[in-house]
Amino acid sequence: MTIHLHTGGPFLTNGYVLELDDGQCLVIDAPADITDFLKTKKLKPTHLLLTHQHFDHVQEASLLAKEGAKIMAWSEYAPEVIMEKRIREMGVPIHIEPYRVDHVLEATSSLQLGALDFQILHVPGHSPESIAFHLTSQSLLFAGDTLFHSGIGRTDLLGGNHNQLLDSIREKLYALPGETFVLPGHGPKTTIGFEKSNNPFCPE
Repeated sequence: MTIHLHTGGPFLTNGYVLELDDGQCLVIDAPADITDFLKTKKLKPTHLLLTHQHFDHVQEASLLAKEGAKIMAWSEYAPEVIMEKRIREMGVPIHIEPYRVDHVLEATSSLQLGALDFQILHVPGHSPESIAFHLTSQSLLFAGDTLFHSGIGRTDLLGGNHNQLLDSIREKLYALPGETFVLPGHGPKTTIGFEKSNNPFCPE
């Protein structure tokens, strides 16, 4: 398996493409232009896993669905979480085409897609429906906007809660092995061990 990083949109949002051996792929989050990125790689998406439904992470969810991807998220499609209207009022000219969540993951703790086994960690605080996908066999954590390199997700958006986010990180993410690589929704990768020792916003 090969993992590709695509960063797109005005907020430099990371999307991750897990390329399988048969020309198919799984996609984690859907920032702008990720559909074209897949086409350049000649990859066919089978599933889209959403860490949360803020606008910059679902910008091309509907396009990936049209390419055959089944959308999986903690909760149903939620326009109030996407915040399209609020972002447009801020002067960012975005449009999010509505999509359908094919598989709601609420109360689900694990997910098997082919040979890949994910542990699903519900980590509210940045958003009430934020989740992280822990690919245990590869020691990889797709953390969304929960934990960054030397940073944490913002908590001043709808449903955000600073103390809840810190609890989510300490109780769910910091419980993982220190060598676990963290692939965040923005910025460079890091490790659980580094963040436990060095994160200024969420010390262990």
